[in-house]
Amino acid sequence: MSRQSIGEALAVRLYAAETAIDQALTETAFLAAALPSARAEAYLSAVTGQRVFDGAAASISALAEARSHLIQTHTALAALARKLGLDTLAIGPLDKPGDQPPIGGGPGKDGDTGGTPLARSEVNKPLTNKDNKVLPNTAAPC
Repeated sequence: MSRQSIGEALAVRLYAAETAIDQALTETAFLAAALPSARAEAYLSAVTGQRVFDGAAASISALAEARSHLIQTHTALAALARKLGLDTLAIGPLDKPGDQPPIGGGPGKDGDTGGTPLARSEVNKPLTNKDNKVLPNTAAPC
């Protein structure tokens, strides 16, 4: 295996890990948001459910810390790739801070990615004359 192909495989794994952490954070936040009304609907005292609230909050904190470590890993891998002279490895749908012009590669306006990954020739290709994309879980373009 070449260094380039190893880097590409790691980029795919890194993107999968980042996506998994973000999904876990999203689901845990939804759970934490649902707890107060669930407690009230079940006619439980605030004291009864406090351990549940604490557990959900601790989970969010731990996931946020894990995400931070994963972003540090991402930065370190990107620096190593540059040091080794590897081609830019952009895997995933979102632009990175500092991408000028934005790289793109996310879902289309209808949110459909077609179910297939981008062709290598389309990765890091600048988008011209394109509207801002709507980010996942948002209602308006950024």
